[in-house]
Amino acid sequence: MGKWDRNQLLEQQIRSYQQGVVEYIRQEWIFFDDESDEAINLELFEQKEVQLYRQHQWIHGILTADGAVQTESKLIMLHDSDQLRIKKSLVYSLELLLDELNDDAFLHFLSGLNSMQFSIYDCIYCYNHLAFLNRNDIRQGTNFIIFDNGDQICSVHHHFSYMEKRSDRFELTINTGKRIILEKLE
Repeated sequence: MGKWDRNQLLEQQIRSYQQGVVEYIRQEWIFFDDESDEAINLELFEQKEVQLYRQHQWIHGILTADGAVQTESKLIMLHDSDQLRIKKSLVYSLELLLDELNDDAFLHFLSGLNSMQFSIYDCIYCYNHLAFLNRNDIRQGTNFIIFDNGDQICSVHHHFSYMEKRSDRFELTINTGKRIILEKLE
């Protein structure tokens, strides 16, 4: 599985976009998040991947500084009350961790998380111990990840041992007490 395939799986995750409407107020574009009703200055999202809803379809592009979306072929100016989806970023330490996982462990973790009604984009904290270890050495330890889907909290302990053989063990526990353990040995 290549980087493109992984990105496609991440793209399909629920809650991977903030969705809302934009309005031009006092010479500034403001984004009103549908979920939280929070008003955010749109300039905070400049150069981020967005989707603009026009003519009954979502148009992919990059948000520019002048209140427009740059697509592959043209520049589309925003209008008041346009619907917009803004691509969420992953927590950087989680992004590094996902890059370290082999394909099987990556798929196992993602499907286990999704089976418990969490998205990778629900991550609110990630301690990635792997990031502190030398790639050429034997590496083992535990990573800690916390997810919040708005209804529940999920704590993940990722025990890893990367010696001659690789071992990834994910212990996912929800605040209700429900838990699953996923283990991938190479």
